Amino acid sequence: MRLQKATMKKQKVTNSAESPHGRWYADACGTAFGLELLGERWAMLIVRELMFGPRRFTDIRADLPGLSAKVLTERLAGLEASGVVTRSTAPEPAPAQLYGLTDWGYAAEPILQAIGRWAAASPLHDPTLPLSPVSFMLSLRTMLDAAAARGMSVVTVFEIGTAQFTARLDDGAMPVQRGATERPDLRFKAQTAPPLAAVFYGDLAPEAVGVEVFGDAALCRDLVALFNLPKAQANVACPRPGED
Repeated sequence: MRLQKATMKKQKVTNSAESPHGRWYADACGTAFGLELLGERWAMLIVRELMFGPRRFTDIRADLPGLSAKVLTERLAGLEASGVVTRSTAPEPAPAQLYGLTDWGYAAEPILQAIGRWAAASPLHDPTLPLSPVSFMLSLRTMLDAAAARGMSVVTVFEIGTAQFTARLDDGAMPVQRGATERPDLRFKAQTAPPLAAVFYGDLAPEAVGVEVFGDAALCRDLVALFNLPKAQANVACPRPGED
């Protein structure tokens, strides 16, 4: 009997390792499976940090300071086993192991955006908490008013600490890539992401929070006006069953 139980237990662990579907909820729903893939603590934020290209282990840790090396290793291994993350080697002169998203992993961006928009409308949302450079750039793609941006074409470089990004706004779409292009229309420079968030979402003047802006001032105002957090939802108590 003990041998049979041990065999069944081993088989259960093996099956769980082979396929995460059903490991938590035993539910065929795609939402349940999605939570099994990305619902472990830190997993979705790791995916977020890889959304603009592959990164080294140490770089991911640096932008998620509350994440231990042990947990990051475990989460990366799990995401790789699930087909969300892939490993590669950076070319010379500084070869290093890189972690990046698969094509299927990149397809998770709308999920991150939907959760971000939904959660930002909560009255409990605190936009003053720490923010990684990637998180800020992804927030711009999430909070862009695409309708108001129709007809606009602006190339903007963001320098956030040592990180650089180029955002190419064109007729309501704004792809973002790592690196700085030459001769952008606008360039924003800040030591960290929160001051930039204060400019784009808090209506603060750049100089008031230590953000440097290079380019036409009117164009800067027009660009910033395209980004707004969703209106906070009021805390409305739901009536109990049987009450009007």
